[in-house]
Amino acid sequence: MPRFLCLQRSLPTDDRGEAPSPAEMQAMYAKFEDWRRRFADNLVDPGGRLGAGRLVSTGVPDGPFVEVKELVGGYMIVEADDLEAAIAVARGCPGLVRPGSGVEVVEIATS
Repeated sequence: MPRFLCLQRSLPTDDRGEAPSPAEMQAMYAKFEDWRRRFADNLVDPGGRLGAGRLVSTGVPDGPFVEVKELVGGYMIVEADDLEAAIAVARGCPGLVRPGSGVEVVEIATS
């Protein structure tokens, strides 16, 4: 079955909304657990947020560079029959697609 990389990305927008309240966070985590159980067979690697990193290059880079974590907030890898099915998995994840954030879904080429 094909695999897809889902990258949570920052989007250029002024509509980032307010931080959720503790009660809203608790409700979101409950929805997330329901989503995770529903798509357990699709979640190859549930991924996570990105931490510290460094650019690896063969030469002297022309810096400074934008850090990946400024563009990509997290990732996950899903298995699905096709791109549309992978998008459905990503779109269904509570809190993943919201104002100021989106998910880029890309098939991982194996050949």
